[in-house]
Order: sequence, then structure tokens, then C-alpha cells
Amino acid sequence: MNMLVVGPHPDDQELGMGGTIAKLVDAGHRVTLLDLTDGEPTPHGSPSIRAEESAAAASILGVERIMLGREHGFVNREVVHSVACRHAVAGVIRTHEIDWIFCPDPVDAHPDHRAATRIVEDARFDSKLTKTDIPGAPRHPSRIIYYFCTHLKTIPAPSFLVDTTGFHDRKRDAVLAYASQFKAHAGNRRIIDWLDAQATFLGSRIGVETAEAFRVVEPLGLTSFDGMI
Repeated sequence: MNMLVVGPHPDDQELGMGGTIAKLVDAGHRVTLLDLTDGEPTPHGSPSIRAEESAAAASILGVERIMLGREHGFVNREVVHSVACRHAVAGVIRTHEIDWIFCPDPVDAHPDHRAATRIVEDARFDSKLTKTDIPGAPRHPSRIIYYFCTHLKTIPAPSFLVDTTGFHDRKRDAVLAYASQFKAHAGNRRIIDWLDAQATFLGSRIGVETAEAFRVVEPLGLTSFDGMI
């Protein structure tokens, strides 16, 4: 299947579900990371630095990565819901023939994250429209799944957990590819320790080494219970 993982900024996807992304790729799925903004300005970054870092992270995870950015109305710290932004994301959904979408959970302290999720939700609807100038053929992804990359000081209450045992190290390497954010920025260095602790805690909830959390609104269907833990 074709999976689209949307992040308001480069590194959100890796932080929220990097282990699951690696696991999906290893299972043979085509995963595309969509960055809405370039993530800049930040204290130690620049557009060129972040582009190099995000490309390195994508290479570690084995995924394609694209960015919409200012050309389509997406500006870091100023992401707002608009028809133009919705249609830009819908165009990616249609031209990449996306089956499932992942985006940030809407309960978040960061305005960009909240706006991004609203845009993605509406873009999913817009992607099925006919008689429109949105590029690509009409398409309606069957699933939208929320990952947690929240700025709230809380532990998520997920719908389900994905076992990322054997993939967490790749997630950590992908996050650390953003040296300007997690090495040069002293205030962010402990985030890596927090990611490790959270993965271990979530894994303990289902009896595995590491896990990542997700939430859904629409129910997921099962053909059997064989894959459940």
C-alpha cells in the first residue's frame, strides 16, 4: 500500500512514528513523508541545513520525502487552514495514489500541528472531488491515523500500539540526523532520552521491547486476531 505521513515540520514524522515508518518500509509498503514547511527559522538551523538533515533522515528510513513549503502557503510558525493549503495536500494524495494517511494528533499545544491536522483531514475529503483543478485522479484514502508528536506535557491515550522492537534504533538514528535540532540545541538533547523512555514504557504495556502509540476516530477492521498482542 501507499502510505503518506504528514508532518508540519521536518522531524515531526521521525519523532512521532519513526519506528513504525521503518517497519512499514521493511514490510514492503511505499511510504512518502510530506513536510508542510521547511521548519525554519530555528536557533541553529537554516533552510539548507534542514533540507540536508531531512534528506539524511529519509535515507535512513528508506522513504521518499517531499515538501510543499512557502510556494503553497505553508510557513513555519504560521500554518493556517485554507482552501489553497487543503488542495495542495489533496494534490499529493491524488498524484501519489495514497491509501492510508498518518498525521499528528490534533490535541497539541503547537498551533502548526493543530492547523496541519485540520488541513490533512479536509484534504482527504477534497481528494475525492471531481470537476476540480486539483491534480491527479479522484481518490479517497480509506484510513486516517493520528500519531503523537505533541508539545503537551502528557502521555497519550492511544487507540493502539505498534510493536517497534528492532526498529527503534533506526528511529533514533533518523532523529539524530537533525543535528541542528537535537545536538547543537542544548535544550533539546534530552528529547532523545525521552523518546527511548517512552518507547520502552509503551512497549511494556504490550509485553515487547519498544512501541509507538496511535489514535483513530474511525474503527479499524480485523480479518483475524492473529496479529494482535
